[in-house]
Amino acid sequence: MDLMLEPSTTALVVIDLQRGITAMVSAPHQPAEVIARAAQLAAAVRAGGGTVILVHVMRSADGKDALRPTTDAQPAGAGSRVPPDWAEFVPEMSPQPGDVVITKRQWGAFYGTDLDLQLRRRGITTIILCGISTMVGVESTARDAFERGYQQIFVEDAMAAHAADDHKHTVESVFPRMGRVRSTEQVLAALE
Repeated sequence: MDLMLEPSTTALVVIDLQRGITAMVSAPHQPAEVIARAAQLAAAVRAGGGTVILVHVMRSADGKDALRPTTDAQPAGAGSRVPPDWAEFVPEMSPQPGDVVITKRQWGAFYGTDLDLQLRRRGITTIILCGISTMVGVESTARDAFERGYQQIFVEDAMAAHAADDHKHTVESVFPRMGRVRSTEQVLAALE
């Protein structure tokens, strides 16, 4: 099925392309590749009159807002101190005039933020998702977006996970149930 996008009702939602997250190992795409593709998508969305939403995750200074459920696998970086620039967007994703910045405190970008309000007030019906990590921040945000009725496009080569198998599982088994999986090239063509 061909992809057709109306920029005025479309938002690019970029998940966690910040210094601390992009410094971690990712697969199957390296952080630099994900960042470069996300920057291309952001430029195209802005040029077409769409909305760019930059999401980053940040803890409070005292760390008391961190999630603390008992789990079998400790989340990456849990309990560790983060450098002062950890939550800063990488330079390629610096907010531009008209961009919306969302600060989240957990995996998904909807819970406890005004993301849904910002999308609805702008008349956004379709979101393009990219970022790191595919199976954590991107997938959590996608599940919430699906439950809110948004059309979704998942840009496979503009996201990455900690392991290639994790990325593959989400892209092949989860995302097709919530939207359409496409490449950066396909999305750029649909935005022209």
